[in-house]
Amino acid sequence: MKKDRKEKLMNLGAECLADVLLVLAERIDAVEERVTSMLAGPKENIQRFKKKLSSLKRSRRFVRWGESAGFARDLEGLLEDMKDSVSDPLTGAALVVLFYETDEGVIGNCDDSSGNVGDVYRFDAKDLFVDYASRCEDKGKIAKMVLTLNLNDNYGVRDALMECAESYLPETEIRGMISTLQALGDDEADKHKKHHFLILIELLARQIKDAPLFEQTRIAAWGDVPTAAKVDIARVYLESGDSQTAFSWLEKIPKEEAYQSYERDKLYLEIYEQWGDTGKLAEILFEKFKSYPSMKSLEGLLDVIGHDKKDEVVAEEVVDILAENKLRDCDAEFLIAMGKFDEAETYLLERADQLNGHYYESLLSFVAPMELEDRSLVASLIYRSLLDSILERGYTKAYPHGIRYLKKLDALAPSIRDWRHFDHHETYAEGLTQSHGKKHSFWSKYRGTK
Repeated sequence: MKKDRKEKLMNLGAECLADVLLVLAERIDAVEERVTSMLAGPKENIQRFKKKLSSLKRSRRFVRWGESAGFARDLEGLLEDMKDSVSDPLTGAALVVLFYETDEGVIGNCDDSSGNVGDVYRFDAKDLFVDYASRCEDKGKIAKMVLTLNLNDNYGVRDALMECAESYLPETEIRGMISTLQALGDDEADKHKKHHFLILIELLARQIKDAPLFEQTRIAAWGDVPTAAKVDIARVYLESGDSQTAFSWLEKIPKEEAYQSYERDKLYLEIYEQWGDTGKLAEILFEKFKSYPSMKSLEGLLDVIGHDKKDEVVAEEVVDILAENKLRDCDAEFLIAMGKFDEAETYLLERADQLNGHYYESLLSFVAPMELEDRSLVASLIYRSLLDSILERGYTKAYPHGIRYLKKLDALAPSIRDWRHFDHHETYAEGLTQSHGKKHSFWSKYRGTK
């Protein structure tokens, strides 16, 4: 389709298309920019970009939140124009650096709560710089550009170029940047600037897999070595191929420490897998499965201990789940995922008073399969919880969902023969009207949709 349209447009002739393009350029700024770029020579385009970037750098116009997405698109368009108009790698890289230097005039005068504008610097500008820098032969100039740019980073976007230095610089240049930063840090009296230099060294050390340097820098930056630092140091050692030192850093963390336990377990798993220690692997995977039973955690465990153990592991877990008094969504989801609908029904009925409609995503994940399995009483209790939550909060935007839940309750009620100790539908509905009868918009819409 696109090819056919292109051929038809070409058949119209250059003069016709030029006339249309000029008319559009008069009406649309983006088209005017494109036409100007196409007609200008390389030097003119470079001067044009420098002028635009200088204007952005000096800008004091505040961009409101509602304007930020459009403003971000304009910045993306500027970078696209630059990419199409500037072919020399060194010149292009220098222009992108100038773009980064507009961060104060742009981000400093913008409500970027959505992150749209910042993302242009973190992703679009970074990708364009990497494209230019990776093709540039003078890596020394590229390294100097990036280093100079990152000596100050008040808006947290310039370090995007440091984070990917390995993609466009050889290790020798990265080590040169590290040496410069270390010298600057040694001479810096301001503790905040000194800390900034150390963070940059960390970023570079990790990329060249210099774990001892990362460790030394992290300790210098933090003073003490809290759990987060220990985990980070262990991770870098593991990435660098030194699993033994990585393990020794993890072992410095008390076993009962809950903070970052997920990240620690991931690293332990990688280490034990490298060492071929199936016993330790099984131990950690079993703990992960017990803390959050799911098909994924079960499969991970069975991959190590053998899939022939599935029935045994599942049976033991079902017993443990039913023995717990506290309702956990993951336990209910696991029972259903394993096809244990009788057990899931018992589990939910015995803990019905703990159903919380505020957590609607979890409840909806297991009400549908229970309804499909004709577990109408359980499904009704879940729908009641969801409906109660909406009406108690007076959340009018969710009234259409509440109406749907009430209609579900109406439909399920006739199929329930044994209500056990729970209120019959008529009693529940009567209590609903007594408690929320003044929510006229809900009831009028409910009655109107019957």
